Amino acid sequence: MPQGLAIGDLADRTGLAVSAIRFYETHGIVKPLRNKGGHRRYGRSDIRRLSFVMAAQALGFPLSEIAEHLHALPDHKAPTKADWTRISTQFRKDIDARIAALEELRDKLDGCIGCGCLSLKSCALYNPADIKGKDGKGPRNLTRLPA
Repeated sequence: MPQGLAIGDLADRTGLAVSAIRFYETHGIVKPLRNKGGHRRYGRSDIRRLSFVMAAQALGFPLSEIAEHLHALPDHKAPTKADWTRISTQFRKDIDARIAALEELRDKLDGCIGCGCLSLKSCALYNPADIKGKDGKGPRNLTRLPA
């Protein structure tokens, strides 16, 4: 990386604030080299790394998990197609699991709304196996709506 990108140039290319780039640097997402004057210089591969981070965060993945994937990649080199395929395969599994959990929640919620029992004796969402029955009668987990 003879000259590299200054942090301001990287910020312009990614749309991130300089402070955000420094934050990602503290987490090892990007690892700039220093020029003779001691200034940070980033590689073009860092544009891809930061773009990947932004996309993964938009999908709801925590930074710690994203960083774990990126730490396995070589520094100062653009990730290969195989690298991205390996990471995206794991992300797909995680996304599929989230979708399944949300569908289950949606289906239970539909049943709860439709039952109208309000006793929560058999509510699969708020009171599975009527565990709240021992706390007393009535809708223990519901709050009053404002009149």
